[in-house]
Amino acid sequence: MSNYASTTDLLRAEIAAAAARLIAEDGADYATAKRKAARQILGNARVRGEIMPDNAQVEEEVRRYNEVFFADTQPARLLHLRKIALRLMEELAHFSPHLTGAVLNGTAGEHSDIHLQLFADSAKDVEIFLINKNVDFEVSETSHFKRGEPVETVSFMWQNEGVHLALYETDDLRGAVKATPEGKLARAGTETVRTLIAESEGT
Repeated sequence: MSNYASTTDLLRAEIAAAAARLIAEDGADYATAKRKAARQILGNARVRGEIMPDNAQVEEEVRRYNEVFFADTQPARLLHLRKIALRLMEELAHFSPHLTGAVLNGTAGEHSDIHLQLFADSAKDVEIFLINKNVDFEVSETSHFKRGEPVETVSFMWQNEGVHLALYETDDLRGAVKATPEGKLARAGTETVRTLIAESEGT
């Protein structure tokens, strides 16, 4: 039994490391990266659920990969994205913006986009705001962070960076600032992002 467990752990670690490389080098999303990594390592064999690493394990591998291969460029890239995110959050202050994803957790690299969650009475309010700002956006869907149901998401380029705004209802804000099971902040408001930037700059 212990041998099975160690083999499973080893495969999971290999998949996590391969997925991290795809994320850091190619900008793949977590789900796609894990799927491709599993195929690279296991071929067409059926992948047992316990072999697939969770996102937290992959995130740690991305962090490690950045430290080894991008130590001279990644911190500056991350700071740049956080500053742009902060400026955009200030523009969108009326919609209680919260930063999520790689730009928040510190793993953002060359291919990373900015992901924000907005909380409005209506998604149309956000769309009208963007139209009035002459922002050309596309509409898609992502999963609700708590219930999994589809949530409207608008995507556009802003200051030469990709931005994705997930549009939630105002009531969703109450459950929006919880930490992950690993104790990390899952999303952060404007003041927290401003603090992260100040810490990076040593101010």
